[in-house]
Amino acid sequence: MSEQASERSETPAPAQPPARCRIVLTGGPGGGKTTAADLFRREIGERVVIVPEAATLLFSGGFPRVREPIARRSAQSAIYHVQRNLEDVQSALYPGRILLCDRGTVDGSIYWPHESDGDFFAAQETTLEDELARYEAVIFFESAAVGGISIEGGNPIRNESIREALELDRRLREVWSKHPKFWLVPHQRSFFHKMRAGLEALAAVVAELGRSDG
Repeated sequence: MSEQASERSETPAPAQPPARCRIVLTGGPGGGKTTAADLFRREIGERVVIVPEAATLLFSGGFPRVREPIARRSAQSAIYHVQRNLEDVQSALYPGRILLCDRGTVDGSIYWPHESDGDFFAAQETTLEDELARYEAVIFFESAAVGGISIEGGNPIRNESIREALELDRRLREVWSKHPKFWLVPHQRSFFHKMRAGLEALAAVVAELGRSDG
């Protein structure tokens, strides 16, 4: 089920989240997902816990980022396990809160050096279906590269060209859209309008999950 966030005058107040509410924010480079997560946390306070992007933590902490295939496989395996454990720790520490995951465990399949996504999941001794099931919903922030806009920003480890960002965006959307609760926040020329649409999507997802849990 794919839904596209629409603009409204006000962001609806989110309903009480269910006992488990794990939402992954993903998309191509330069999509604004990290900004949206921080804004949503500021909006509703301690009910939200952000799970930081594992790749940024590792690469900014000294883990080498190279393009050689064997090294890329090792890096993506490390990112996968750090991501899973970060999510599980936060779930244990903050039961009943909304977990906003800055990327999820499925993302590594796109950065894996082989064409087949199955190679990535098999190497981690898991499946795509099991990883998608970790999350109650997926909100996909389309990359600014779709509009030909530079993706350079505050993340010093980002090194993709616009062409590479477009391809990553396409492949990430293809795999994540298999989740039954997939929401798209499309690129807009106005970053402010896009962030408003993203916050509305987040609030709508939390409200929907709260109703289904009740």
